Amino acid sequence: MTAPDGARNPLTLALLVAGPTCSGKSALAMALAEVLQGTVINADSMQVYRELRILTARPSEADVARVPHALYGIRPAAEPGDAAWWRGQALAAMADATRAGRVPILCGGTGLYFAALTQGLAEIPDVGEHARREARALLEAEGSQALHARLREADPATAARLRPSDGQRVARAWEVYVGTGRGLADWQSGAHQAAPPYRFVAILLDPPRAALRAAIAGRFDAMLEAGALEEVRALLGQGLPPSLPAMRAHGVPELSAFCRGEMTLAEARMRTCLVTGQYTRRQATWFRSRHIAAPEVTHRLNARYGDSTQDSTSFVQDILPKIRALA
Repeated sequence: MTAPDGARNPLTLALLVAGPTCSGKSALAMALAEVLQGTVINADSMQVYRELRILTARPSEADVARVPHALYGIRPAAEPGDAAWWRGQALAAMADATRAGRVPILCGGTGLYFAALTQGLAEIPDVGEHARREARALLEAEGSQALHARLREADPATAARLRPSDGQRVARAWEVYVGTGRGLADWQSGAHQAAPPYRFVAILLDPPRAALRAAIAGRFDAMLEAGALEEVRALLGQGLPPSLPAMRAHGVPELSAFCRGEMTLAEARMRTCLVTGQYTRRQATWFRSRHIAAPEVTHRLNARYGDSTQDSTSFVQDILPKIRALA
């Protein structure tokens, strides 16, 4: 890899393929992995859960046979993952890929994961089991909105950054405040982990809203045909707390409501598509404003990858010389 002054840059190339749900990230990552001898590494917070193969659109067996994949379906739904855990796993997977002579290609739609990887996380001391138990108990007993209200009184700077409905992050903020005596926002303003030894090149998929809405509806119908309802029934059979991340994956709350007789399947479908569409809007806004956590180079595709075979092939062929120039 050559630096601007002509000297060889020691940093290893790693690709970030990012964008909202249903934008074609997985197809693009696999296409790039084929031509670059890459390993596709999951950067989606829901695709880590092994019980949600269908509803999180995890790579199929054929996909995994086509190119190496890592960090998909590796964690039980009962054990919530977070950005710190994922970062450690991702760096290990990237090191494995590099040792095998393959290009790490991180693919996903969780912006916080990309930021954690490229920028590092604040060094927060262990909060202790008492604080963790208190946060979980309050979340279960009072709900996310009430716990957010508590946080807003105790640590308004952190509360202002969090959606009241995001129970896991609100609970994490509460346990940090209780366990350390300082707010999460205060910790995050301090020293961060060292940047990993990679040169990141980002590719952002940013398709039109109408294309995403149509893709979301089509994908959910295909998920239902593939057994998404049975997947949710099996998950419900574990009796897990509804506040766990896996229990809030798109389609799980809605199909759970159908299983309880609280809405029809048509209503569950409509609600899932609506909520997923709203989420993709937030994803797109995050990626546009953060530039995928400020990597060195960003290439953008303002379409769904895979909608047009000719356009998709053209895009890959166009960016390959730019990527190889950095290798």
